[in-house]
Amino acid sequence: MYLTKAAARQQFLDARARRARSEGLLASAQQVLPDVYRVALYVSMGPEPQTGALIDWLLATNHEVLLPILYADNDLGWGVAPGAADLVPGRLGLSEPPIDLGSDAIATADLVICPALAVARDGVRLGRGGGSYDRALARTRPGTPVWAAVYDTEVVAALPFDTHDRPVDAALTPNHLIPLQRSGHD
Repeated sequence: MYLTKAAARQQFLDARARRARSEGLLASAQQVLPDVYRVALYVSMGPEPQTGALIDWLLATNHEVLLPILYADNDLGWGVAPGAADLVPGRLGLSEPPIDLGSDAIATADLVICPALAVARDGVRLGRGGGSYDRALARTRPGTPVWAAVYDTEVVAALPFDTHDRPVDAALTPNHLIPLQRSGHD
């Protein structure tokens, strides 16, 4: 078990920095995507599992994609992805949709795929520490599947957690979807 969330974050960030290349999520998502229309996703950056091809494929196959808009207080609004060429620069170097539907728009998603540095087998998700996704995930409709996008090596036995941390149902990796056993942490 990791002693602190900060120590765990640093370990996973260091490992990602050493990766030779970032792998995409498209192939594994195509195999397991449930029958959904609106998918809340994010635009990957740097060594994160790549989402660009997945976003393009979802749009090309008549899915609607919600992408986050980072607010000054680190909360997230959501907008419909118009296509990669039409995204606008956002805070902290993020690419965002030009129209903000508000923070509650995530409640209209049929599936949420969120970023993570790691996930534990009991559904604990380790994010970057700003709390943006914990707040956003609290607004999802009950029963909406929530997947964390990670690499296979980032699915671990256990992670430290706080009472405000929102669990996830599965880990989507470049190779497959790993179901998790959501614990009573939420």
